[in-house]
Amino acid sequence: MAVEVTPLEMHETIRDCIVPHHMMSREELYINGEWVAASGEGEIEVVNPATEQVIGSVPVGSQADVDAAVNAASAVFPSWSQSSIEDRIGYLNALSAAFKDRGEELSQLITAEVGTPIGYSRMAMVGTPRVVARSYAKMLENFEWEEEVRNSLIVKEPVGVCAFITPWNFPLHQIIGKVAPAIAAGCTMVLKPSKEAPLNAFILAEIIDEIGLPAGVFNLVSGHGSDVGEYLSSHPDVDMVSFTGSTSAGVRVSQAAAPSVKRVTLELGGKSANVILDDANIVRAAKSSVGACFANSGQTCSALTRLIIPENKKEEIIEIITGRVAGFTAGDPLDESTRCGPMASARQQASVSDYIASGISEGATLISGGEGMPDGLETGFFVKPTAFADVTPDMKIWNEEVFGPLLTTSTIHTLGWPLTLIPPPANTKRTLCRPVGLHTRSHRHGETKYPALLRGPARPRPSDRTPLGKIYFFVCLLESLARYR
Repeated sequence: MAVEVTPLEMHETIRDCIVPHHMMSREELYINGEWVAASGEGEIEVVNPATEQVIGSVPVGSQADVDAAVNAASAVFPSWSQSSIEDRIGYLNALSAAFKDRGEELSQLITAEVGTPIGYSRMAMVGTPRVVARSYAKMLENFEWEEEVRNSLIVKEPVGVCAFITPWNFPLHQIIGKVAPAIAAGCTMVLKPSKEAPLNAFILAEIIDEIGLPAGVFNLVSGHGSDVGEYLSSHPDVDMVSFTGSTSAGVRVSQAAAPSVKRVTLELGGKSANVILDDANIVRAAKSSVGACFANSGQTCSALTRLIIPENKKEEIIEIITGRVAGFTAGDPLDESTRCGPMASARQQASVSDYIASGISEGATLISGGEGMPDGLETGFFVKPTAFADVTPDMKIWNEEVFGPLLTTSTIHTLGWPLTLIPPPANTKRTLCRPVGLHTRSHRHGETKYPALLRGPARPRPSDRTPLGKIYFFVCLLESLARYR
């Protein structure tokens, strides 16, 4: 006799089977091809931001664990750096295939760790890493390792042992953005994942072990940034540090790395502008501006958070945005219809809530959302998807990175700038992620009215070979992991 199962019951069954609580507590680190006990004290609990329930834990690594991981990476570097290109291509393709095989497991896990809506987890959190790994394998087929320039021979070699410190907002995506080019370049590495979303990194370590990457090439040490992260950055046997995270933390990484004069790459915060010119398709531009700001619940360094519009189109654009934001539903991230999940932590929820309150107190016009939890939600680190109009350049929400679903809108007339590439606020000058969105029927029109506006990369459709395009992006990462002689 057939038994009918409701969609809700099926949803809960899948969630319980794919992400069982008893499978999510990790007690060992991955060092030199083995799972070993951490020498640090205690554990880091991982909290589901949608339910506020502890879903797992990872061990607290120590400086001794970092030493062991760096030593393992150093020991295998001479042989791994001489490995064949064919072998590296094989490992990268195997990694990509494993992401496909374990895709739903990883998607569900990242949604549980970060609160990302499940559809976006499948596409961006797991789908993109799968493509990135495969792309580096493809790139290796024709990568130029040597180049003759007149009477000189330029040879690109692996830079050495790399330390990777990654963020919580795109956890696996950012990890693979560092691990894949390191494998391709012939580098060895030590990864310290974020403490908010570290569990997916442990699944990655399982995958790397299963595909047979040589022991010591990849090492995983979880822990606190103030201890493990800073010690990694300053370690004398680490040749390069790659960090993605906040600007303030990036400064500390640079300071820790400076005495040993190691190579440092930073991908930090942003406060990006999105410009609609008066000749644009206003309806399409206004609708797309919400998604450009609210992707991943607004927790994206490249989010286009400052919308600049023509005064004569203000009323039409604000009406569209108001309706669009109101329809950006917040709720259970495992519900396929949810557009906006929770903030990744209680701390992030409090921070975004403070920015919303600041916008109100400073006199911006609230057109959608506002303070407090979304209607119908009592649990979870949620905020209301929010949009403000009449924002002026002196307001906090215009100048600081919010990292949440908050869109600020102003007019070209209000800003009073000659819009020369939308000069960044003083406190974001040193951020490294600052794309500019531009909506116009003709770039010639933009160049005529605002001649310097198009000097930087424009969204939403950069060429593959512009600084935001995928080919240029991948090559730059691969090049950064090579040294020249």
